Amino acid sequence: MRRVPEHMTANARALRNGQTDAERLVWKQLSRYRPRFTRQLVVGPYILDMACRTAKLALEFDGSQHGDAQAYDAHRTAFLEEGGWTVLRFWNSDVFENLDGVLSAILDKTAECLGGTHPQPLPFREGRRRAN
Repeated sequence: MRRVPEHMTANARALRNGQTDAERLVWKQLSRYRPRFTRQLVVGPYILDMACRTAKLALEFDGSQHGDAQAYDAHRTAFLEEGGWTVLRFWNSDVFENLDGVLSAILDKTAECLGGTHPQPLPFREGRRRAN
């Protein structure tokens, strides 16, 4: 028996292949951080734009079509929060105008959800001296 219905898996795959420009910009930066983020994660009846499973942090990037869907978004957020998820929403315009600020907010919230552990990895071999 499948944990995720096949139609949801197919929808998530299609969304991954057709991601928005805002999602693409954020993913390009977030994909190198640990703990790992994933794109188009199926949680219950919903597909999250991006998520960090370890921190249970859901990232949603809203375009102009979400202006009319506030009730749906509120219901979706309530469902996720009942399941222990923290939801961060960003407008696509915020991503384009202030990418560094959006990334900083995401990483800060990830660290907060993990209890203070900063998600950005240390540089490889930091502080080690080279053996001669």
